[in-house]
Amino acid sequence: MSTETTTTPTAAAPTAAAPTAAAPTAAAPTAAAPTAAATAAAAAVRRAGARMLKRYSTESRASSLTEIVEAVRANDAAVVDLLKPELEAINPDARWLDDEHGSGPLEAGEWWLVDPVGGNMNAVHGMTDWNIGVSLVRDGRPVLAVVYFPLFDEMFTATEGGGAFLNGVRLKVSDKTSLDGALAGTGQAQPGQGPEMADRVGAAYSAMAKEALYVRISVPVTHQLAQVAAGRMDVHWQYDNVRAHASGVLLVQEAGGVVTDLDGKPWELTTREYLAAAPGVHAAALKALS
Repeated sequence: MSTETTTTPTAAAPTAAAPTAAAPTAAAPTAAAPTAAATAAAAAVRRAGARMLKRYSTESRASSLTEIVEAVRANDAAVVDLLKPELEAINPDARWLDDEHGSGPLEAGEWWLVDPVGGNMNAVHGMTDWNIGVSLVRDGRPVLAVVYFPLFDEMFTATEGGGAFLNGVRLKVSDKTSLDGALAGTGQAQPGQGPEMADRVGAAYSAMAKEALYVRISVPVTHQLAQVAAGRMDVHWQYDNVRAHASGVLLVQEAGGVVTDLDGKPWELTTREYLAAAPGVHAAALKALS
């Protein structure tokens, strides 16, 4: 992980050993300032993570699609039940959306966009790649992000213009300048997208694998975006942009990464496909995917 220490990690959540802030009350009359909101949101997400840890088991084995769907919905409901009142208290003017597969434009104003359990399919099968992701979007632009990996106690936070942090340490994307040493990846925002998407992802994997050192296809997408922000990975591309990705996108941007569509235009919430990468390999990755 590429990091540099900072004396003002205001966007970061408290570490596991530090006392967390008390839950905001539902009567909070006004929205908190951005850095205060990020700290409060991270504390709320940490509590949601603790709830999920009680539900999670490495022995979990769903035996049918029906059981998988039921377990996924139950996990989401448990997290939303805790997070919704706490986040609404932090910013009562922001509307709420926890459809992790939703895409397209939003009405003007502020929105809490929540992916209750990113990688929920992994969680219900006892695997370790899952997280809780929250972003605050203002007029279509993410201004606050919290992505928490409870199993590893890794709290990623970012505010617009305030930097990205991992457990209080400022993040910086990698300084690689060539794809031949790059770790790249892509993912699947939602299942059942049909053969055309499968063929496109397969072709893109083949193209990138010829240029990059290593390419992975995995979920959740926010997991890979957080790794790019931390400098652990160098490239992530996505053919199905959903609004819940906004938290990971802000992490990459605030860590110094470049996020564009696949034509090189700046990322927007409504962008249909995108590339997030360290600046030194972004152009080469775009060329490989073209």
